[in-house]
Amino acid sequence: MAWRCSGSSNAGLVANMWTHGLITEPLVKEAFLKVDRRHYAPGMPYQDSPQPIGYEATISAPHMHASAIENVLSRLLPSETSPAPRVLDIGSGSGYLTHIFAELVGDRGLVVGLEHISELRDLGEANMKKSPEGKKLLEAGIAKFVVGDGRLGWVEAARAGEEQLGTAWDVIHVGAAAKEVHSPLLEQLKAPGCMFIPVDDDSTGWDQSVWRIEKDEEGKVTRKKLFGVRYVPLTDPPRR
Repeated sequence: MAWRCSGSSNAGLVANMWTHGLITEPLVKEAFLKVDRRHYAPGMPYQDSPQPIGYEATISAPHMHASAIENVLSRLLPSETSPAPRVLDIGSGSGYLTHIFAELVGDRGLVVGLEHISELRDLGEANMKKSPEGKKLLEAGIAKFVVGDGRLGWVEAARAGEEQLGTAWDVIHVGAAAKEVHSPLLEQLKAPGCMFIPVDDDSTGWDQSVWRIEKDEEGKVTRKKLFGVRYVPLTDPPRR
C-alpha cells in the first residue's frame, strides 16, 4: 500500500496517507501538514520511500513516520497526568520526525533529537530552521538536537520549575535497528511511557521487526511486535 501514498506536494502526500489509513488521527494529520518534507528529503520529497541523507543514514519513508507517531500518540500529547511530555528521538537524522514530534507535545513539551554523528545533528537543526514553524520551536526550547550514543539514551535535566516531573521520557523513538532493547532505554522510559524501536530478529541483522514497548504506572514492561522492517543499524558511527 505504501507506494500509493506518494504525492506531488506535501498536502497531497499527507492526504494520501490519510485516505489509506496510515494517518488516522486529525491531530497527527495537522502536524504532518505543518512540516513540509521538502525541507528534510534531498530529492523527491513527496515520494513515499526512504532516501539517503549522507553518512550512511537515511530518512525513512513517510508512512513509517506516520506509523511511529500513531503508535506513541497516547503518551505524546500533553494531559493532566503529563502536562509536559518529553520525547527522545534516537537517530534523528534529517530532523523530520523530531519536528513533527515537537508540533504535538504542546507549549511545555520537549523533544530531543539524538545523533551519534555531529554532522547529522547539525543537519537536523539546520533543516528545522528552514521553516518559520521549525525555527520557532527551536528558539522556544521545545526542540533541540544533541550528539551522543543512542544505545545509552540521553539524560536531559528538568527545566526550572519542573523538577518534580523528573527526567524520564514519556516517549522514546528509535530510528535505527538495535541489536537488542538496550537496558538504559528501558531505565530512562517513564512509567507510564512507550517506546517505538526496530530490533534485529537474528544475529545476521537482516531480519528486523518494530516493537512497541509499554511501561505501565507500576513499571511493568510489555512488548508487542508490530511489523517487519529494514533500518540502518544503531551502532558506532561509520569510519571516515
